[in-house]
Amino acid sequence: MDATITPEWIRGAKARGERVAALTAYDYPTARLLDEAGVPLILVGDSVGMVVLGYPDTTQVTLAEMRHHVAAVARARTRALVVGDLPFHTYQTPAEALANARVLMEAGAQAVKLEGGVSVVPEIEAIRGAGIAVMGHIGMLPQSVHEEGGYKIKGKTDEGRAQLLADAKAVAAAGAFALVMELVQPEAAALITASVDIPTIGIGSGQGCDGQILVTHDLVGAFPWFRPKFAVARAEVGAAIRAAAESFVRDVTTR
Repeated sequence: MDATITPEWIRGAKARGERVAALTAYDYPTARLLDEAGVPLILVGDSVGMVVLGYPDTTQVTLAEMRHHVAAVARARTRALVVGDLPFHTYQTPAEALANARVLMEAGAQAVKLEGGVSVVPEIEAIRGAGIAVMGHIGMLPQSVHEEGGYKIKGKTDEGRAQLLADAKAVAAAGAFALVMELVQPEAAALITASVDIPTIGIGSGQGCDGQILVTHDLVGAFPWFRPKFAVARAEVGAAIRAAAESFVRDVTTR
């Protein structure tokens, strides 16, 4: 898989029977490492607010901050697809969504992501109409955490599953090339995956999706103060940094 990854390549993965692995990055060295490791899709997520900028949730992340981090990640890219998150309250109308999608594309993204289903179809269509690739996001929506009263699993009721399915089909019909499903009850996630022709990329939604995405800080243990239950750390970078710093302090102060 040496070719440059495009939205069309990601979309076609489902028909080819290939699963999609995706990770987040917010800076040049992390993005370069992920790209060199063969990660096909790098998301510059608004999760940057929590794991890099110290905000309590994603709703405080600004478009200027997203533009800054997208640009840093884009400088590292050689083959991975770079997707930039449209942050909270930057796509409330089709015109606003398109204008702000262009900001992230000018910073170096190859596609943008926004949260919502049926309710954001006009915004997706406006962005797609300008030739910009769009990735959807349904299920638990981090930008709606205050309205939802926390991070809650979706699709546990018949009504909830029906709404998620309608959202997924609407996003696919509007032209999205892939769909993130976050904290969706696994059986519901599997049903949705079988019902749409674009790849579903799960996070905390079971193994029935067409791919998986994780926040890289959770994958490598770089944010030791909190880790989602579904995230399995494959390294403990935070502990290694702390130990290295402690060793440095000891050497400097005792010699």
